Amino acid sequence: MTPAPSYRDIAYSGLFGAAALLLPTVFHLIHLGHVFMPMYLPLVALAFFVRPAFAMLTGFIVPILSGAMTGMPPFYPPIAFCMAIEIAAMAGLIATARRKWPSLRPLLPLIAALVVGRVIYTTLAYGLALALHLPAKFVAGLSLLAGWPGIVLMLVVIPSIVRIQSQTTSKGLTQ
Repeated sequence: MTPAPSYRDIAYSGLFGAAALLLPTVFHLIHLGHVFMPMYLPLVALAFFVRPAFAMLTGFIVPILSGAMTGMPPFYPPIAFCMAIEIAAMAGLIATARRKWPSLRPLLPLIAALVVGRVIYTTLAYGLALALHLPAKFVAGLSLLAGWPGIVLMLVVIPSIVRIQSQTTSKGLTQ
């Protein structure tokens, strides 16, 4: 039997989901949205704090919702759906690893999820490029390389967020 959703999972998903909707607009104002992958940052961080189902569902819904509300990521080519699949897989991997091995340092599941996510996205980009009669190897290579500043940003910021949250939890400030 599946446990009932906790208020904590719902609140975290709502908060981080809202941040994932708002943060890209700030980055796009200064034309750095595609470079730093700002939608990924809160959605990948969320996976460290909630159960896998919530992390995956939020990671899947937010890119599609953002595409519907703002046009970014676009539906054609179907980047919104590719991002939704990638982020949901990354979030599921991290949240599952955190539940199985709670004492695991955050950097290990983060690196694994970023590698898996990039493989998924590059594979999807390659397949879509073939379907749209574009140079598939070029498109896949470009999609692989384009996000490296965002990956570096996540590797720096997310472990800090997890560490701060765990320190406040251990001091009894949240729960």
